[in-house]
Amino acid sequence: MNLEELYRVLRNGHVQAQGIFDTVPDPLLILDENLCVQSANRAFFAAFNVGRDETIGQHLYELGDQQWGIPELRRLLEEVIPKSTAVVDYEVEQEFPGLGRRTMLVSAHRLFHPDNNSRTLLLSIVDATKRREREAENEVLLGELRHRVKNLLALVQAMARQTSTKGRSAEEYRDSFLGRFNALIQANDAAFSESAGADLKELIERTLEPYKTSRAGVLVEPGPPVPLASGQVMSLSLILHELATNAIKYGALSGATGQVRVRWEIEHASAPHLRLVWRESGGPPVPPPASPGFGTKLIKFAATRELGGRLELNYASTGLQVEIVAPLGSVS
Repeated sequence: MNLEELYRVLRNGHVQAQGIFDTVPDPLLILDENLCVQSANRAFFAAFNVGRDETIGQHLYELGDQQWGIPELRRLLEEVIPKSTAVVDYEVEQEFPGLGRRTMLVSAHRLFHPDNNSRTLLLSIVDATKRREREAENEVLLGELRHRVKNLLALVQAMARQTSTKGRSAEEYRDSFLGRFNALIQANDAAFSESAGADLKELIERTLEPYKTSRAGVLVEPGPPVPLASGQVMSLSLILHELATNAIKYGALSGATGQVRVRWEIEHASAPHLRLVWRESGGPPVPPPASPGFGTKLIKFAATRELGGRLELNYASTGLQVEIVAPLGSVS
């Protein structure tokens, strides 16, 4: 084999290796023993919107805004070569230029060499931001399910206690209790399986019907028509159920003289917004909790994350007051 053929073989091998390197969809870096960048694949340049001049030859810890210079990550990477260890899915959550806040999983392995004397590292980076967001949402949903089952059981127990037995036969008590129980089932089914939208007044009345211990226990004040999308129906139903459950367990609806008033209005500023007000009175005082429970977190999550609005909780001496302001689409 002459020099020309040898050059051709080496060049073809290099082109093939570079092609494999650039085909990997996740960002990759090859680092020398001093953790300076020897090579980067196309996915790295595209993911971080950088060029070769600001990457090749640079120290890993100097890339971007020095997001990789985390003391614990530095310690792990600096032990890979001398101790033949590996870094697997080390989580880096930082602000990256042009990308915003991201969660990156970093893995580093000593590059394979037949003589086991490689002083080079292969560093892979996986953007796990969306995965982490999905995991957090799934945790919320699972917690919501557990919390909802617990609350439903507590609510059924409260309904059984508050359904009056005075002057009633066993059959009359049964029919009264089952009537409220069936209303609760229907409200839950309609709220959490409805694919189409609904009107706000209809949603409020349907959701709160099972919680009425008396005709005056829940007062829904007249308000303008507000058509809701299916996602808004789900979120508002969740919030109303949670508020009503807490009211019947601890607040205004836990006694015979308490009342809940619900009102709403549409505010037209730069865009239409719904202002929904929940006000309790006549019940036992409910002091603010030392730390927010899951129910409070659930209401806040639904109001801010799912509805894109804001939530105000006021533990007034006269009773809990809640105000939600959330953007709406086209309303009449």
